[in-house]
Amino acid sequence: MRVYLLVLLVAAVVTYLLSGLARRLAFRYNAVAMVRDRDVHTRPIPYFGGISMWFGLTAALLLASTLPWLGGFPQVNHDAQAVLIAGGLICAVGVLDDLFDLNALAKIAGQLLAAGVAVLNGVKIYWIPLPDAIISLDDGTSIVVTLAVIFVAANAINLIDGLDGLAAGVVAIGASAFFIYAYWLSYEQELVRATASSLITVATVGICLGFLPYNIHPARMFMGDSGSMLLGFLLATSAISLTGQLDPAGLSNFGLGVWAAYLPLLLPLAAMALPFVDLVLAYVRRTLAGKLWYQADKQHLHHRMLNLGHSHGRAVGLLWLWSAVVAYGVVLIGMFPSWITAGLFVVGLVAASVLTWAPRAKVAVADG
Repeated sequence: MRVYLLVLLVAAVVTYLLSGLARRLAFRYNAVAMVRDRDVHTRPIPYFGGISMWFGLTAALLLASTLPWLGGFPQVNHDAQAVLIAGGLICAVGVLDDLFDLNALAKIAGQLLAAGVAVLNGVKIYWIPLPDAIISLDDGTSIVVTLAVIFVAANAINLIDGLDGLAAGVVAIGASAFFIYAYWLSYEQELVRATASSLITVATVGICLGFLPYNIHPARMFMGDSGSMLLGFLLATSAISLTGQLDPAGLSNFGLGVWAAYLPLLLPLAAMALPFVDLVLAYVRRTLAGKLWYQADKQHLHHRMLNLGHSHGRAVGLLWLWSAVVAYGVVLIGMFPSWITAGLFVVGLVAASVLTWAPRAKVAVADG
């Protein structure tokens, strides 16, 4: 565990130290978020946070490769290297978009190219649990499913990146929950604690924490598409890497029944619950309005929080709370399945709901 904490610290420090440089580069090359009708910020803010994040990730993974405990496992190094290279590619696509405002087709092509690099290096989904069986995927199906998962994750985080500190905080919470589960699962199954999934998720937490001081409200810097797509990619590939290192038959036999086999796939959804819900709602909303799914609007979850009467900071805090309740709730139920943990999960959901709709309730009482 101390090695993972060291990796987190290095990722955070390098990201923080390089963010100032990336901010100056963004101003120099005019990679700046101008104020648009759908935006919340009121003054131009520089991009390029994703660049500092990728270098923070690079530093953390390079350090890990030199440490005897992590660097001694070829599978860990192989998956980490594949994710780093593919992550650099998707980050580069985001940088180009921040600079030149790429059209949707070009962005999609870049995302799929990065996902393809990961797949070609063996970072794939090999099995899917069904109610009565666990299905092993053939190569073609595995590639298609993996590309789809990475594509959805990258765009989900991209869409929710609309308030200062929101995306970085949500991903840090989700990644930390997934790290706890991955580490605990390797312990319960008596596997080696050094896994690519644990390494990638803890490094992801680190780069998010290192970037947040620049991105918390009022933001001095945005991560841009280079950062949001990178974070979504890292969440997806960490989960995919974990499923590739586990025997699903063994999962269902070590004390949690069928639920355990589902967790490696359910937990990434829980970690990205808010971004995923926002993505689905945006697709449905825009389709019903006769628009293309990628055409922007001002009806995302974070916009709705502001419309409920929450301040910028409170809206972000509440969305962080929702992420923590869902992600850690699923982790706790998976680790300690009982009525008590299920009850605590429900209490957390109720508390988050009350805090979310409190301003609207106050207005209703005042009007009454």
